[in-house]
Amino acid sequence: MQRLFSSFADGWAGGGLLAQRLLTGGALIYRGVACATATPICGAVVPESIAAVAGVLLIAGLWTPIAGVVVAILEACLAFMSPANGARALFLAILGATLAMIGPGTWSVDAWVFGRKRIVPPDV
Repeated sequence: MQRLFSSFADGWAGGGLLAQRLLTGGALIYRGVACATATPICGAVVPESIAAVAGVLLIAGLWTPIAGVVVAILEACLAFMSPANGARALFLAILGATLAMIGPGTWSVDAWVFGRKRIVPPDV
């Protein structure tokens, strides 16, 4: 996983990535729950549910590149399936693709698990 990013952004850039992950994941979860609980069940329950699970992964910052690619593909498909709500889905697809390309940032599970470790040799 570490080979997917050159570094984990910190400071203002890491804060921006955290905000982008939170907003994108929140929107995906909202859309998934709204689609699943709609009175006439919408036709895109399965893709919206998968996107909502990917949104949870984005919020946590776990497997961010994989979740971002899944979001980008699903939301692009949803944009072409329903042109009436296509702008919203296309916007989420772009956000998912940018998160997949940039990475999770310092404040994420990915950085904690897969981040660079400092190895200190023992004193002899």
